[in-house]
Parts: sequence; C-alpha cells; structure tokens
Amino acid sequence: MREKIEFISNGNTLAGLLERPTQHIKAVALFAHCFTCGKDIAAASRISRALVKHGYAVLRFDFTGLGNSDGDFANSNFSSNLEDLYAAADYLRQNLHAPQLLIGHSLGGAAVLAAADQVEEVKAVVTIGAPANAKHVAHNFSAQIEQIKQAGEAQVQLGRRTFNIKKQFLDDLDTHSKTQHTLKNKALLVMHSPIDDVVSIEQAEAIYMASKHPKSFISLDNADHLLSRAQDAEYAATAISGWASKYIEPHPETTTDAVENGHLVVSEKDHKFTVNVISDSHSWLADEPTQVGGKNLGPDPYEHLLAALGTCTVMTMRMYATHKNLPLKHIKVTLQHKKNHHQDCDNCEQKDSYAELITRKVEIEGNLTPEQEQRLLAIADKCPVHKTLHNHIEVKTQLVNDA
Repeated sequence: MREKIEFISNGNTLAGLLERPTQHIKAVALFAHCFTCGKDIAAASRISRALVKHGYAVLRFDFTGLGNSDGDFANSNFSSNLEDLYAAADYLRQNLHAPQLLIGHSLGGAAVLAAADQVEEVKAVVTIGAPANAKHVAHNFSAQIEQIKQAGEAQVQLGRRTFNIKKQFLDDLDTHSKTQHTLKNKALLVMHSPIDDVVSIEQAEAIYMASKHPKSFISLDNADHLLSRAQDAEYAATAISGWASKYIEPHPETTTDAVENGHLVVSEKDHKFTVNVISDSHSWLADEPTQVGGKNLGPDPYEHLLAALGTCTVMTMRMYATHKNLPLKHIKVTLQHKKNHHQDCDNCEQKDSYAELITRKVEIEGNLTPEQEQRLLAIADKCPVHKTLHNHIEVKTQLVNDA
C-alpha cells in the first residue's frame, strides 16, 4: 500500500512516499537516501518494499532541493538534511506512529546517526554503506573544492547530473567532521560491502569502533555501493527486519488473537476515516478516498459491501460448477453501487424513500451451453450474501462501557 505524502521543512514542501503493509504495522521506519540521490533510487525503493513485507511501514522522501521536493539544493547542506529528517519524523508522529527505526544509505547513514538522539522514539539505527562522518562526502568533488572556496560556489558533476555546490555547504560539513557516535539507548547496525568503491569498508570500521553497544555489523558481500542488484537490497531488508525485531516495540493494536470466532472488530486509527478491521484470522485497513478527506489507505465501506457480494457470488458459482462438473474456467464479477457513501453520511438522520441499486455483471469463461450459462447466472442470485441483502435485516446497537 503506497501513499504520496507532503510535509513542510524550513518552509519548503518536501515530497515523500509512505509504504505500509495491508495488515497490522509492526513498527515505522524512516529511510534517508544517499547524497543527491532521491527517494526513488533503486536501493531505497527495494529495501522499503521488502521491509513492508516484514510488517514495517516505511517513509522515504526527497531532501530539500532534490527529486520532487521544493527548495534550492545549492542552499541546502548537511544541517538542513537533519532538519528534513526531524520534519519527516514529526509527520509520522502526527499521522501514523513515530519512527522506531532509522535507516540511512551512504550520506543518509551519517545523517541518521547524527539525528537519532533528537528523535526520542527511535529504538534502532541502521547505516548502509555510510561514511564515518559527513565531511567524507566532499571527496566526490575534491577537484573543485579550492574553486568553491575561492569563488564561493562551483558547478560539480555528480554522476550524470550537475549540481551547484556553495562554500556554505563545505563550511557546514566542517561542523560535522568528528567521528563520534554516542547513541543514547539506541541499538546500531552497520551494514557495508567489502568491495564498496565509493565509501570504503574502513568507514564502517570507524563507525563501529566509535559507537557503544548494543551494536552489530553485517557484511553485504559482493554488493556495490548503490545495492544495484535486487537480491542485495532484499537481503539487506531481511537482515534489518530480523535484527531490529530485538529492539523495536510492536504497536499495541488489537490482534487477531483477541477477536472471537465469528466476530469482527473495527476501531479508529487516525480520528478521521482510517480504521482497523480485524477478524479472528485477518486484519486490514478501511478508509475513504482523498477527495472526501480520507487517505485512501483501504476500501471504503460501500466497497466492502460490494466485495462481500462479489466474493460470495464467485465462490457460490464455483461451488455449483464443481458439484455439477461444469467446464467453467474462470469467473469475473464487476459490481457498482449507485450511491456515494460520504454524501449519504451527510444525511444519516433522514430516511431515503427510493430504492438503492447494485449492478452485478458476471463474466464466465468455459465451453458451456446456453442453458448452463443461464443456470450459473441464476445461482449467482442464490449466494448467501445476496440473500442477506434481500432479507429484512435488523441491526441491534448497544453502548458498551468499560467496567
């Protein structure tokens, strides 16, 4: 589940991508990308998606002046990167959960090390191919350093792109030149490849030696600096998930174990429209579309209604076809409800006098006779949910107070 988000940092609107599992969120992670890279670089996207599979919600974003974020990169620096991280953490704190895990790739690793103690909810920090201090990044444009100091700025070629680097960037790096990482009550995982030709393995050693326990090191054997191969990013994410599970505190939401068989629990998640839906064996999110004030993190209530009818229709038709040995290859049901749920709720106290309409279009594939097709269509109307919708339904509502 992916959501494009925006938040403000020092007056600039920064663009982010929040990815989360469809079921219960184990914890929230904040990912900081490498120098001049952006949130959509392969390593960031692959690691984020893999962590989502392990139950983490992950926010990655473009630092000021990069990617889809506002601001002028030339006026940014390492200190402003830290401010961007604090703003991202604050966004998560207000809209989901505060991050317990910080992950930084390359210079992003130096950033999360510097920022970690200012985000009190963080329990664990991970660096991937990171330098021991921020000043190391200057080696990427070492040939232009004297020009920058004398002229105040210079055009620097980094990869296939040109960036304007100002003297203020170098001056700011000087204030972050010490290799000293005293994380307070936070665990550290250093991940590095021994063949990294951008940030050498000696930088990982320096980080590890300068840090206090609990700390761990995992070698990213044969991986390049950008973790270009998908299997390297997948391995990193799996290792991060396993390691971090020792330190994070899973969010105390209702679990499937707490729900009785045959019951369904729906509870608020954000005091707007997003809710948790939990049965005795499954959990997911329901929400409203963004155009009516929701976050579109899950199906809306009427989509759940249509899903109930549609799934029941397909299952019932398949059971009948199997029982009768019909050559039915595939069933597809498309449903539509004529009313808009949000508009309904504006008049919840008024009784509508007109009938509601659900259209159900059934597509079937197979070597069937016209008679068999018509019989299957008739069976669609006999599915249990269809019958429930046609029956008189009495809903008994009672207030339950905590004792």
